[in-house]
Amino acid sequence: MPESPQLNPLGPCIIIPARFASTRFPGKPLVRLAGRGGLERSLIEWSWRAAQAVPGAGQVVVATDDRRIVDEVERFGGFAVMTPTECANGTERCAAAVGEMTPETDLIVNFQGDAPLTPPHIVAAVIKRMRADHGLSMATPAIPCHGETYAHLLADRSAGRVGGTTVVFNRSGHALYFSKNVIPYVPPDGPAPDAVHLHIGIYGYRRGALAEYRAAPPSALEALEGLEQLRFLDMGLQIGIVVCEPPDGPTIELNNPTDVVLVEDELQRRRL
Repeated sequence: MPESPQLNPLGPCIIIPARFASTRFPGKPLVRLAGRGGLERSLIEWSWRAAQAVPGAGQVVVATDDRRIVDEVERFGGFAVMTPTECANGTERCAAAVGEMTPETDLIVNFQGDAPLTPPHIVAAVIKRMRADHGLSMATPAIPCHGETYAHLLADRSAGRVGGTTVVFNRSGHALYFSKNVIPYVPPDGPAPDAVHLHIGIYGYRRGALAEYRAAPPSALEALEGLEQLRFLDMGLQIGIVVCEPPDGPTIELNNPTDVVLVEDELQRRRL
């Protein structure tokens, strides 16, 4: 990954929400991870560098509620803004930070701060969809879910664990619903579950849609599922689903302390 990538001044603004007080892993953005040759960087720096690798990326900004994260971002040469502690989710944090973005740019990308292994081409595909369909308020990627991934989702659900999020969409590629359950239902003796798609937590937004989202109250389904994107559907706004091929290698998110070694192994495998 280049040390000083050439960013597009009119490209999409990429915001990385980063909250210090994670319930499962407090202080997660500042945890140190070893990459190639044992070189250690904080999780937020790894994520910032991954965001900068997105083709055509514009300004990359970390949106946080904690001065320690701002200090770390400024230490490695990034740019961070403080946002209110009461932001309920990453989308609200992006909406709070959007005033700091380049005024000419209407397209905002939410890049997860705990997913430094996200392939840049998946983010680029979301940007492409937003630019091609101006009627969309938001777009987000999904990958076909079958084989081991599908079996793992079913096993999690059977054991009462919350696994990945799945999404169903119509023939125009517009989201119908997202769920932490496995949707749609596929009979055990039915055909291969080609309709099951695993949602990837990257979002492209219109600036105006972010403002509408922040002004709207949380929806009942959003609260039940714990899925921030359901508020867009409750508001009657269209969400475009970008179907991507499964990436070459795992795209592990760092959600728990036990994930550190898994992410480090993949960083080193990719020689990052």
